[in-house]
Amino acid sequence: MTGIEIGILAIVVLIALIWLGMPIGIAMLVVSFGGVMMIRNETVAIRMAGAVANDSLRQYLFAVVPLFVLMGLLVTVSGVGKDTFDVFQKLLRRVRAGLGVATVFANAVFASITGISIASATVFSRVAVPEMTRHGYSKSFSTGVVAGSSVLGMLIPPSLLMIVYAVLAEESVGRMFLAGVGPGLLLSIMFSLTIIAMARFRPELVFERQPDMVETEDISTLDVLRKGMPIVSLIVLVLGGLYSGFLNPTEAGAVGALGALVIALARRSLDRRSFWGLLVESGQITVSVLFLIMAATFFSRMLAMSGLPAMLADMILGGPIGPWGFLIMYLALVIVLGCLIDSISIMLIVLPIALPVAQAAQFDMIWFGVMTVIAVEIGLLTPPFGLSVYTIRAAISDPELSTGAIFRGAFPFVLTMMLSLAVIAAFPGIAVWLARL
Repeated sequence: MTGIEIGILAIVVLIALIWLGMPIGIAMLVVSFGGVMMIRNETVAIRMAGAVANDSLRQYLFAVVPLFVLMGLLVTVSGVGKDTFDVFQKLLRRVRAGLGVATVFANAVFASITGISIASATVFSRVAVPEMTRHGYSKSFSTGVVAGSSVLGMLIPPSLLMIVYAVLAEESVGRMFLAGVGPGLLLSIMFSLTIIAMARFRPELVFERQPDMVETEDISTLDVLRKGMPIVSLIVLVLGGLYSGFLNPTEAGAVGALGALVIALARRSLDRRSFWGLLVESGQITVSVLFLIMAATFFSRMLAMSGLPAMLADMILGGPIGPWGFLIMYLALVIVLGCLIDSISIMLIVLPIALPVAQAAQFDMIWFGVMTVIAVEIGLLTPPFGLSVYTIRAAISDPELSTGAIFRGAFPFVLTMMLSLAVIAAFPGIAVWLARL
């Protein structure tokens, strides 16, 4: 067999193993080892496996993963999410469907210090949904808003998906973080306009009864400042340090984790047992992510050795499809895969194949990463996988609320995200201007 044939066989076997239920990291290691052994020999495969384990995980950069994960978990338990929602509820109380818009912007701000979409979905399903339904919003719309806006957690920095992409594409984590700011703001604004337009032109999809007839607990300007100060401080510490160049991503993660710990201790929301639990959870998430990165690195090197990515680049870019045809096909594939498997797994499977083609097409790799993350995040809202939707369903535990109702409520935001992909494709500067400064 030729190297290209072995590369194709490896991809087919990988998909089959995942379909049969094998964990994706183990499947990648098995397929990669077998592929290298077939292309070269067993000795080369063993040496490459050792080199990958050493080279891909010993970098100082990877300390950013547990630090940002710990920061996100600390912020979640400290009650900052509810305070953020209260602040935006106060600021947008006179806007029609203002609670929906408040949920979007509160989620955007909360995302800027957690980096995990599932954390946002869990927090705001318990904070925003009861408040919105109390004010006459339908349960389907309320949960759809939370599901849609929760995807901002993987786009607005710090973002776990941005870290994974930066490692696989060998790009700067700091620049990838900064590249998510413009698209994150764009998506927040487009979500808000979608909510306002639905409330104006299709109110039956938004409200179950006359909205805003329930008295809302008013909070003073002093309370707004008190509740907003912790999250603003963390944003300034993390993003301000990154943007100014004063902190590298790992240092920013350390400062952010320390700041989140101080906030949690000041609010007395943390004891020894819960803190130990957070440390264990951070370790578990970190180990799983780094193991997947190691497996994906091995898979990428095996494919490069087979010559398959180079052949695909020549065939796609030299044929009638062209660079933009490849981009459309790639994004469509990522969105379809999002209906079936989780976000990180999608990136680990497709990027080793797609990155060489994107580089040959002379795409800006930071822009390509932002497009990839948005497409991957659409999968969090689409059936049958829809991880954010199932997270919200589990967090609310309302027997009258079906999973299908949440998917229907999230559907307008899926369309909005697809429109945002088109806008960023047409105007790449939205994604790259800040990262290139």
